[in-house]
Formats: sequence, C-alpha cells, structure tokens
Amino acid sequence: MTVNVNIHEAKTHLSRLLEQVAAGERVVISKAGTPIADLVPHQAASVTFGGLKGQVTYSDQAFDLDPDIQQMFYGPEPGPPHKSGGSGDLSGPSGDAAS
Repeated sequence: MTVNVNIHEAKTHLSRLLEQVAAGERVVISKAGTPIADLVPHQAASVTFGGLKGQVTYSDQAFDLDPDIQQMFYGPEPGPPHKSGGSGDLSGPSGDAAS
C-alpha cells in the first residue's frame, strides 16, 4: 500500500510514517501535489575489505620523494659552496665596486 502525504503532514507525523515504512508500506512525500521524495527502508551496503586484492598494481616508485615537490616546500637543495675566492663581497681588490 502507498501512503501519500504533503510536507507539513510528513514533518508532523514523521515517527508514524517511519513505522509504516518499517512495516513495508511505501510513503511518498509531495509538495503542491507533486511527488518529491520517497521514504524507503534503509539498505545497508556490505563492505568487503580486500575486494580488489590482486587486481590493483602499483610501483614502489610511487612512494618515492618527488624532487619537484620537495623543492616547492623546502627550496632548492643546498649545493657545494661557490668558489668565488672571497667572502661573497662583490667589490674589486681595492674595495671599490667593480666597474
């Protein structure tokens, strides 16, 4: 048997309607005479762990560090010190800026 109710009636009598659904009845909620929702019994979905075992493959390389991402987060890797012969001062031997 199908029970048709409007939104106001569904809000007012929700507990009773849920009992009817649990007993096997179909409940249709309508707005201005147009059906918009069905109250139906809950059907639990079974979950099977390992259901795809042996069907999914991956490379261990997928878990390696990506150098591009490492650089985005931590900046470039420090390299060997530059052999500029000085303390990083850009001035010439006399102390004046190079011309």
